[in-house]
Amino acid sequence: MTAPTPGAPALVRPASVRPFTVSIPDSEIDDVKRRLARTRWPDPETVGDWSQGVRVENAKSLVDYWEHGYDWRRFESALNRFPQFLTEIDGLDIHFIHVRSKNPHAMPLILTHGWPGSVVDFLKLIGPLTDPASFAGRAADAFHVVIPSLPGFGFSQKPTETGWDVSRVAGAWVELMKRLGYTKWAAQGGDWGAVVTTALGETRPEGLLGIHLNTQYAFPARIPDTLSPEQRHAVETLALYTGDLGGSNHLQGTKPETVGFALADSPAGQAAWIYEKFQSKTDNHGLAEDVLSRDDMLDAISLYWFTNSAASSARIYWENKSATVAGPKLTLPVAVTVFPGDIPRLPRSWIEDTYSNLIHYGEADRGGHFAALEQPEILVDEIRTGLRPLRS
Repeated sequence: MTAPTPGAPALVRPASVRPFTVSIPDSEIDDVKRRLARTRWPDPETVGDWSQGVRVENAKSLVDYWEHGYDWRRFESALNRFPQFLTEIDGLDIHFIHVRSKNPHAMPLILTHGWPGSVVDFLKLIGPLTDPASFAGRAADAFHVVIPSLPGFGFSQKPTETGWDVSRVAGAWVELMKRLGYTKWAAQGGDWGAVVTTALGETRPEGLLGIHLNTQYAFPARIPDTLSPEQRHAVETLALYTGDLGGSNHLQGTKPETVGFALADSPAGQAAWIYEKFQSKTDNHGLAEDVLSRDDMLDAISLYWFTNSAASSARIYWENKSATVAGPKLTLPVAVTVFPGDIPRLPRSWIEDTYSNLIHYGEADRGGHFAALEQPEILVDEIRTGLRPLRS
């Protein structure tokens, strides 16, 4: 029998790790359909584009499909095909998916989502990462995959006290990997998942080999007076991100409970809140539906609705109000992939200045801020390539 690598998990699951199965009662599914049927719609926008937010016509189409065509049980069954667990860390039950590769030499990898993300983001990555040979990859690039739900997101428990900033989440992830028996592992993330992964990179816990980021927090602390065209584009897209596209971020960072009140009683409101973010930050040709199916979007939206996590997930912005886009300089091995439609999009010069041990720099030919959902095949290939140097 081949001995597992030092990073392989313990063969016996700790008693503190409990199996979990998603099972939303029929009554809740019936309830959301009744609520959708009673939606009171706002007046239409007075512009011909999305500059005032979600267009009523588009929102009505999505909500109509949610009420009459969307099948939550389809998604629930797909999610339950993967092993899921709960474990209490630092006073909270953390939900996570854990899929071990059949390759005993696979590298353990923890994937962290952002907002309005969830474990939904990574479902299409699990097969190619754990069994690359079956998905046009090399068997040697296999990963054991761990996908936790951030505290207050999805089926993880909601914090009842303040203090769950990204550093605390990163510490919980270290404990999770240790509890699963992993002694050598890597981490990956985008959006808030990249902030958590960057926090891991900054603290460099024992066993962390390196990280991969598809969102980079690498702006200089002071923007230079003279900028290259690529640097100027980064500054302009940052202004767009914090300005016209920053409405939800501002509200969630200042009044997350008000956001919760606005959305907890209205599934159409919850849908519009997330739909607008998919519209504005995907690499689409005019509509989010160009790159995300309605089922993809409603899988994410429904998960937020059924877990009533509008307020608890929004608090990640409130808890991290001091966070900036000028992330810490990292010295551990870092792999990055820049997606062309990301907002903001950083230039290579600032990335190289921030990550002194850059082991991979990739530029995708398509994709935006939600790379795992938009372009899972590209992201899988970039993760394989980017973290390959850590295997030697």
